[in-house]
Amino acid sequence: MLEGLDPEQREVATALHGPVCVLAGAGTGKTRAITHRIAYGVRAGILQPSSVLAVTFTNRAAGEMRGRLRQLGATGVQARTFHSAALRQLQYFWPKAVGGSLPRLIDRKIQLVADAAAACRIRLDRGELRDVTAEIEWSKVTQTVPADYPPAVAKAAREAPRDPAEIAQLYAAYEDLKRERGVIDFEDVLLLTVAVLQDRQDIAEQVRAQYQHFVVDEYQDVSPLQQRLLELWLGDRESLCVVGDASQTIYSFTGATPDHLLDFRTKHPGATVVKLVRDYRSTPQVVRLANGLLAQARGRAADHRLELVSQRGPGPDPVFTEYTDEPAEAEGAARRIGELIGAGVRPSEIAVLFRTNSQSEIYEQALADAGVPYQLRGAERFFDRPEVRKAGSALRAAARFGGNDSLLDDVVDLPSQVRAVLSGEGWTAQPPAGSGVVRERWESLAALVNLAQDFAAAKPDATLAGLVAELDERAGAQHAPTVQGVTLASLHSAKGLEWDVVFLVGVAEGMMPITYAKTDEQIEEERRLLYVGVTRARERLHVSWSLARSPGGRANRRPSRFLDGLRSGSQAGRAAVAGGGAAGGVERGVSGRATAVSAAPEPRRRQRGPARCRVCGRTLTDAGEMKLMRCEDCPSDMDEGVYERLHDWRSEQARRSGQPAFCVFTDKTLMAIAETVPEDPPGLARIPGVGKRKLDRYGADVLAICAGGDGVQDKDQD
Repeated sequence: MLEGLDPEQREVATALHGPVCVLAGAGTGKTRAITHRIAYGVRAGILQPSSVLAVTFTNRAAGEMRGRLRQLGATGVQARTFHSAALRQLQYFWPKAVGGSLPRLIDRKIQLVADAAAACRIRLDRGELRDVTAEIEWSKVTQTVPADYPPAVAKAAREAPRDPAEIAQLYAAYEDLKRERGVIDFEDVLLLTVAVLQDRQDIAEQVRAQYQHFVVDEYQDVSPLQQRLLELWLGDRESLCVVGDASQTIYSFTGATPDHLLDFRTKHPGATVVKLVRDYRSTPQVVRLANGLLAQARGRAADHRLELVSQRGPGPDPVFTEYTDEPAEAEGAARRIGELIGAGVRPSEIAVLFRTNSQSEIYEQALADAGVPYQLRGAERFFDRPEVRKAGSALRAAARFGGNDSLLDDVVDLPSQVRAVLSGEGWTAQPPAGSGVVRERWESLAALVNLAQDFAAAKPDATLAGLVAELDERAGAQHAPTVQGVTLASLHSAKGLEWDVVFLVGVAEGMMPITYAKTDEQIEEERRLLYVGVTRARERLHVSWSLARSPGGRANRRPSRFLDGLRSGSQAGRAAVAGGGAAGGVERGVSGRATAVSAAPEPRRRQRGPARCRVCGRTLTDAGEMKLMRCEDCPSDMDEGVYERLHDWRSEQARRSGQPAFCVFTDKTLMAIAETVPEDPPGLARIPGVGKRKLDRYGADVLAICAGGDGVQDKDQD
């Protein structure tokens, strides 16, 4: 059980008595250490599996922990989120403690908040509803009642989205509505469990008799409410192991605080403390940048930072790239990603990480233009998608009645069986043309096919029934299979994940740190957020920013202050890009030497002023509108005949090359061509979405169509 653990991990695994605090840096194998600790304790007869409760913060992390414990033979150990563990206890003890059935748990608060606002005669748009909902959640996890909300916000230096007194009023109305309708929310699950354990000593003793040993992962993220629940579970015992890293505290806006982790040794003077600093994830070059970020940090968390030591061989230096505008930055990232995929890097091992979700659209468009598949993390959960649920039902039926299903006649291996079943649900060997809902459904089914292939490779004797059981286990843990596409995600949603190649984009002042980060504590949390982003990369790291938002806009941005002193030659790089146009970008590694220079700017980047609507003159900022060079709702002068011929030509090109139609040209680009009807290559090149590669490959056809022909469709495909 201890083989393969490094000395510090082994120390964690064998520290089975008394309070234990594991300070674990990014990529240091903390999950491996604590799961081996539990399994070692079970094998040694010191821990009874049913008496161990391991808690973490996401269903995915809990599912991963359960899977590892199962592989290590420690079945029977409970690995759950705080909410899942509390809900299980509340459902069991509610009839005894209160009587009757537990009130219905609502999945989402936003409708109830909207009803509360209507009752208070306060108008809120959808964005304001989300903001108020977040404030209610923060109040509840910090154990703040409505009347105390205004002073609590002031004390926490929290910037309320509306007048604090008004939010307090909405919060009180929300709680009243819940009581009237007999429902509870997710925060109530913790609050009510705490109340039951505090008020009923007999129930508290029953829980403590069941669970005698606790492990808490990501301890830097506990809220005051979760800490209170943990204390009630423990009672006066100290059989507790906590694992965390104060430098990865990035959820303080939800009520998380690293204080409990940092105060652990004070509260438990005899605690065993182990530091995990051997980084098995990232190359020395990536680790050096991560350590450099924290070396400049200030505050209490910074005083307890961990200096990581990479255990991997050397890799390439991180690359820093400056662009003159956001579209150029997105196109530059998409171009480099295309090169990496062409060199053999799997799309699923590449991620583009940004500070806010609103930044994703321009990267979605750039990747689509480049023909690069992608998935947007943070959308509807994989196993909740209708097509996945339906596919699961079909696989379950095939597993039950496979012998009588003509679909599976003469189909022996598992992957072929899955493909045969899912072909009836819409899966095809080739992806459908275009993007949108049809493509998204196909990607979901393709992910299930890929999962079947991986499952069969790991278990040569795997059956369809075994795969169905695996899917049920993953659905319960919300552990989705990997979609074969580049991941687009916010830095917050990337926590706990890792990729071979990471592009950190938009790393400029105003976005990193974000504009509304005002206090020193808020600024330092932004630094930690960037640190989390850096430490997601295993081998290659690209950091970029742009000087302006739109083409020709004022170049009044500067790279993030967090990069000061960590990149060399930035002044030279800035001068080179400023003179070279928005599509250009000088890239420099940590060493300071130039590592790459992008291609010459396209003709359309030579405009001096901001992009403006050619109909009404309004400044354009939306990526789709900039492609059309007009506002979405301004009248179109599109030549319908040209557009139809372009559309038919694109379909034929996609069929011949075996790629989605949007990889030839997107719908917006076709519309822009049909509206402009260019007469020569320079005119075509000025249209957004027509780069040099597409101009060389498709220019003659497109110009022929604009001149009244049908395109040259018989040229060889490369």
